[in-house]
Amino acid sequence: MPPKYHIETRPVPNRLPPISRSGVVAWEEGCLKCARCVKKQCVYKVYETRKLDPSQMRESLDFACKDCFRCVQNCPKGLIHKTLDPKFLALGDQYWTGEIISRLWFQAETGRIPVSGAGYGGAFSGPGFDSMWTDMSEIVRPTRDGIHGREYISTSVDLGRKPMALCFGTQGELLSPTPPLMEIPIPVILDKLPWSPLSKGIPQAILAAARALGTLAVTGPGVWEPEMEPSKEAALWSLGQHSEELPWWLAQGLHLVELEDGPGVLENQARLKDFNPEIIVMIRIQLGDESGRRTLELARAGAEIIHLKADPWGRHRGESPRFVLQAVREIHFHMVEAGLRDALTLVAGGGVAMAEHMCKLIIAGADAVSVDVPLLVAMECRVCRRCQDGLACPAGLEDVEPRWGAARIRNLISAWHNQLLEIMGAMGMRDVRRLRGEMGRAMFFEDLEREFFSSLGRRV
Repeated sequence: MPPKYHIETRPVPNRLPPISRSGVVAWEEGCLKCARCVKKQCVYKVYETRKLDPSQMRESLDFACKDCFRCVQNCPKGLIHKTLDPKFLALGDQYWTGEIISRLWFQAETGRIPVSGAGYGGAFSGPGFDSMWTDMSEIVRPTRDGIHGREYISTSVDLGRKPMALCFGTQGELLSPTPPLMEIPIPVILDKLPWSPLSKGIPQAILAAARALGTLAVTGPGVWEPEMEPSKEAALWSLGQHSEELPWWLAQGLHLVELEDGPGVLENQARLKDFNPEIIVMIRIQLGDESGRRTLELARAGAEIIHLKADPWGRHRGESPRFVLQAVREIHFHMVEAGLRDALTLVAGGGVAMAEHMCKLIIAGADAVSVDVPLLVAMECRVCRRCQDGLACPAGLEDVEPRWGAARIRNLISAWHNQLLEIMGAMGMRDVRRLRGEMGRAMFFEDLEREFFSSLGRRV
């Protein structure tokens, strides 16, 4: 049994004052000048250490306050209030909400799992990933692992094509060809970014983080720098639709390359195999109405890895609206019915914003998950997308220091890995490969709704 996978983390402070959900409003007019002012009684001493950051025009009270509400409740004149911060409400968009962004910041800074206190207090069902719930009601004895437990839980996954049967000779020798296979210790691949300011530090940070985590980062000729050479082993080279873009000096050290789906993609895969038989080829498919048919066609033709990619909000292209969770689930079922699901690897991505999204995509049928926007958020991105219009980044991502960014990404993925361990421990599972397609561990709102309402109006 290999040693238990562990990610070393350390606190990595923010470069900028964080934007907290609520701020403190302390009125001075009408103050009674109490001998024992509630501000002086603050156990966190936020009033004594308060200061103003002139570059961001933010006061330290807003993010240093721990929300104990002692000062709010004990001020005799009621001059201290807590209110929602307009800057927090303006973060991100309807999908990448301020709540999600702030939690990603916390995990990137500390490497710890955010604690929600009393638990989930939202609606029973919602759109996207909220339409699926993990089911642990039938577990008799969960494993004693979790984060600090005593039982071994494997989070390793295999990337590549696997033979469906083996042939042996009369002397017991293996006659079947063995395609190249790669194992990564976590079911996460760091994907290329949907938007980003022009910066050399960001791609260097992502590739260095992938190397430290033992996984892969999608990169390409447009962002490659000589400083990235030490992390070449973690590079997953993106070639678009042309295999000729792979530099000869880089090809021998690569484990995987990615090709965009299109006419002749299998011929390009064969050309790469002729150049280096040990290279594993991943084919990237933009999720749409024909994704299921195309995935099945490529699987039958010998594809090794299919990367099913939605947009940053988890939506797929096409006339019928689909979320990445439902699209991956349908494709997984099509592959199972065709008897090809175990032959190749499915990687899914798009809209993955939290650790639970990673787990849900694996349950829906993915072997591994690709992550993009959270990598930027770990480096204090506000998801304002001003960089798409050529405007300056309010978080100054143009000047990201690679080691700082890599440490923040490592902390974030460590927190996600710990949450994956907690979920698998609660389910009694010891291998993430078993979690793939385990629909018995999940409940889908549309299925429950159909089963419930289909019985209404029937005569018994």
